Amino acid sequence: MARANAKTEEHIRLSREYGFHYFDGPREYGYGGYRYDGRWVPIAEDMIVHFDLKPGDRVLDVGCAKGFLVKDFMKACPGLEAFGLDISRYALMHCEPEVVGRLHLGNAVDLPFPDNSFKAAIAINTVHNLERDQCMVALKELQRVSGGRAFVQVDSYRTPEQKALFEEWVLTAYYHDYPEGWIKTFQEAGYTGDYYWTIVE
Repeated sequence: MARANAKTEEHIRLSREYGFHYFDGPREYGYGGYRYDGRWVPIAEDMIVHFDLKPGDRVLDVGCAKGFLVKDFMKACPGLEAFGLDISRYALMHCEPEVVGRLHLGNAVDLPFPDNSFKAAIAINTVHNLERDQCMVALKELQRVSGGRAFVQVDSYRTPEQKALFEEWVLTAYYHDYPEGWIKTFQEAGYTGDYYWTIVE
């Protein structure tokens, strides 16, 4: 709860720059040091099974930050063509050595890839960092490049108490809602992929 108590408009402003402060500055600005520790390996393994990914297939991580999940996709399935995209130049300049050349600077609302160019597209805790109208555009883009073979995880809450806690804690999300509100957003965007929630408790 230390970060919630310390949050100010300045913390939010600097966090939304997605630079040093957000990734590697003090905890009240974001991660408090975003370093590779292998925790994404089991997630990568689960997604490889779920989407039936094989060597030679292409997978995209939208909001890839320093490329930890991209690295672990490659580790879990040698030969898998894993790529990432992120809005943060800082994150890409401090990426894992194994993913240099695989990460693109860009925005989720305008993915620079052809239709159906990936076997799967992933966006974990990313699209909620956009206003609702832009969030819907990002969902349509994920749908477009993956043909609906996608997974999105977003901030949510199930009770008014969780919502209040979330609003005290959140730094970067512009759009958030209860699960039923998110489902409506997915439907309006024509998004047919998988989804789940990050719940602050």
